[in-house]
Amino acid sequence: MKWMIASDIHGSAFYCKHLLDAFYAEQTDRLLLLGDILYHGPRNDLPKDYAPKEVIAMLNPLAERLLCVRGNCDTEVDQMVLSFPILADYAVIPLEHNLVYATHGHKFSPQSPPPLQKGDYLLTGHTHIPACELFGNENHYLNCGSVSIPKENSPHAYMTFHQHKFCWKSLDGIPFMEHSI
Repeated sequence: MKWMIASDIHGSAFYCKHLLDAFYAEQTDRLLLLGDILYHGPRNDLPKDYAPKEVIAMLNPLAERLLCVRGNCDTEVDQMVLSFPILADYAVIPLEHNLVYATHGHKFSPQSPPPLQKGDYLLTGHTHIPACELFGNENHYLNCGSVSIPKENSPHAYMTFHQHKFCWKSLDGIPFMEHSI
């Protein structure tokens, strides 16, 4: 199974469309969204083509292919207009002999980790900065970056996971980082 992993759309119809174009071009089976789907948040500027209703219309038809966790900008009112669940704080995904703990990143981070065993993965968004680092008890911290509001000169980005490899890519599909398990 091939996964696409993305975070921090923040209501941008422009970048959501580009993400979905990449989703189909990558021929991924599932899309894991790590929160902050519709609202831009009070600390962020409005992203390009801020249009949450258009984002809703683009994502709802994909409900059966989406797995989502709640970001700090996602609320119950967002859940009322989306056809897929978004309010779980995390998802735990088995990966070979370890687990991937997928969360937005505002509650759990390398500085405040969830209960992980040696070699487990913490997968987040939230900071808008792509990352791949070891921390704690030989745990892996992976951050997919941001679809619509990247920070620290990083690209508008997503990740894929396929054949034992995480790959970070810009929205135009150009790889810029990878990690094999």
